[in-house]
Amino acid sequence: MRKLSLLLGSLLVVASASAKEVVPAPIVVEEAPVQVIEKEVIVYRDRAEGFRPNGVLNLETRFYGKAEELNYRNNEVKNNYTELNLSGDIQMTENQSFAFEVKSFSDWNHGSDNPKQKGEDGNEIKLDYFYNHGTIGDSKVEFVSRIEYENVSADETQRIEYWAGFNLAEYMFNNDYIKTTDFTIGPKYEYEWADSNDDEYANKIGINLESMTELPLNFAFELNIFAQQNFLGKKYGFDSGRKEKDKDFTVDVEAYLYNVTNLYTNSSENFMLDFVFEGGYDQYNWSQYKLYGHENEDSQKSAYSLYAYPGIQGTYQVTPAFSVYAIAGAEYRNWAIESEKSASHWRWQPTVTVGMTTIF
Repeated sequence: MRKLSLLLGSLLVVASASAKEVVPAPIVVEEAPVQVIEKEVIVYRDRAEGFRPNGVLNLETRFYGKAEELNYRNNEVKNNYTELNLSGDIQMTENQSFAFEVKSFSDWNHGSDNPKQKGEDGNEIKLDYFYNHGTIGDSKVEFVSRIEYENVSADETQRIEYWAGFNLAEYMFNNDYIKTTDFTIGPKYEYEWADSNDDEYANKIGINLESMTELPLNFAFELNIFAQQNFLGKKYGFDSGRKEKDKDFTVDVEAYLYNVTNLYTNSSENFMLDFVFEGGYDQYNWSQYKLYGHENEDSQKSAYSLYAYPGIQGTYQVTPAFSVYAIAGAEYRNWAIESEKSASHWRWQPTVTVGMTTIF
């Protein structure tokens, strides 16, 4: 038993000695300091797009046929003629725009020596420069200046006009069905003169109202009123020549109704067939003195031309910015007699129009 105890004791000593083996000392590793390097970060943002000139250009040719029963009675010329029309509206800067319209009439019988065989002929040029002065103070009234020049070769007259217009559209009646897009009123000064540069001229001071209203079912209504005091360069005959005056107050009214109703659009939406209509007073004229009249009647104070033009228009959208179109229609108007008390002879005149439009 004692030997066993000694054996066990010796084993414990050996075990204890084995447990006391040398353990290597830990190795200390010094970490290098962390260096933070800052780099410039460039952030790219979309630059706000600045103003870019834009506009629309239109070129069309309209062919006029003979008005029923009125050949050579419409402005004393043959009815069948052609009208070439180039027009455009260009927004040059954020505040300035320019509009133009050039018409060239050409009869179909240039070679005839018979004046009754000659059709409408001549040129018309109309140029408009607009400057938008912005709104007035804290109001919603927009102030726009317009300088207009017009030259009508058939009348052998030219005119230039300055108009200070104040657009009150934001204060007019508007709802979900009726929207006034333009209601501009303001004073004007106009100078008109004959190509002969003699005493056939007039200074005109007055007021203009020009308006446009959008209506339901794709209708639109345009109303323009021009009231002016005319200071004439010489005395003219009024009241069938019984009076001579060198001053006259006149009012001219334009009232037009427009409509475009789509009849068909293809699946690609690049071809449309529409019913188009325009009509109204073009113009209604009133004079302080008896100025208007027919050749076989006494002069009257007022006259008017009333018309309606229905047609079918086909439009093909070649590209998003370019389209071509054709219109077949007819115009119904009192061509020959316009004095108010005896206006008559409303007749149809067929027309065909082909044209192209581009936007940029």
